[in-house]
Amino acid sequence: MEHMEEREVELGDGDVVREVVGPGGAFLDVVAGMTGVSLTSRGAAVVVRGEDPIMLDLVEDFVLQVAELVRSGYRLFDRDIEHGLRLMLREPGARLAQFYRESVFAVSPRKSIMPKTAHQRDYIHALRHCDLTLGIGPAGTGKTYLAVAVGVWFFVQKRVKRLVLTRPAVEAGEKLGFLPGDLAEKVNPYLRPLYDALHDMLDPVRVQEMLASGSIEIAPLAFMRGRTLNDAFIILDEAQNTTPEQMKMFLTRLGYGSRAVVTGDVTQIDLPGHVDSGLVQALKVLRDVPGVAVVHFDQADVIRHPLVGRIVDAYERFLRRGQEKKEHTA
Repeated sequence: MEHMEEREVELGDGDVVREVVGPGGAFLDVVAGMTGVSLTSRGAAVVVRGEDPIMLDLVEDFVLQVAELVRSGYRLFDRDIEHGLRLMLREPGARLAQFYRESVFAVSPRKSIMPKTAHQRDYIHALRHCDLTLGIGPAGTGKTYLAVAVGVWFFVQKRVKRLVLTRPAVEAGEKLGFLPGDLAEKVNPYLRPLYDALHDMLDPVRVQEMLASGSIEIAPLAFMRGRTLNDAFIILDEAQNTTPEQMKMFLTRLGYGSRAVVTGDVTQIDLPGHVDSGLVQALKVLRDVPGVAVVHFDQADVIRHPLVGRIVDAYERFLRRGQEKKEHTA
């Protein structure tokens, strides 16, 4: 058995320790659960215990950096502890102050955005500096939300005159006539995530005014055909469900003063089996094209309530036990 080592990380201020520890020691529990290192508070210090010196070094550095954030006035939440530690586990030399504070930008008077992972940071940088950005990865990584946030920022800064948000309505085969209601009512179920993101960035009254004036346009992908979009920030969401023809059509809508974002998850393609995904093809075709950025997200970038993570883990354990039981009785 390896030797158990104990280190006392002096923070010099009881108030700082309380913020670092979190309510009822919740923040220390998060760190312990992710690293296997034991953490307790002792006076104006945090005591860390473990057998792996490398992990102890990382946790000690993490505690000191979190304390630095607290002293600078940053208000901590449990998700900050989780995402900050996840960043340092992936990038041991990462500086949390730079990651959390210098990466923040004000989307609008209503909302500020701060990346929670290194991939989100890269994605925001690409969205702000590249004419075409492809965000690829699973649901919950912020692909659509961050694209809408940067689009709103471009509009508020008067760098574009309108936002154009679109998705392929695959479930209705892009043929919406059989659904009840007018066009807006037919399309809304497919475009709801885009509306939700907009209402989080802007006052609902402002959103309605912009929709009425045409400053914001939300429409199914089929309605983009034959148009050239100038001075616009254009987002194509759920792009894995485009055909190659639809993807080419969308990409060639880009006009002067515009930039485009394409988001999707290539593991969640809902097209009929004989139809290729336009997103999969675009990743191959655009690989070496200047002005195009591709950011890949993974499961480590999924941003969700900690309870959701525990629920997913519980289901995975349940299914694994069921499979093992089935194999044992076979």
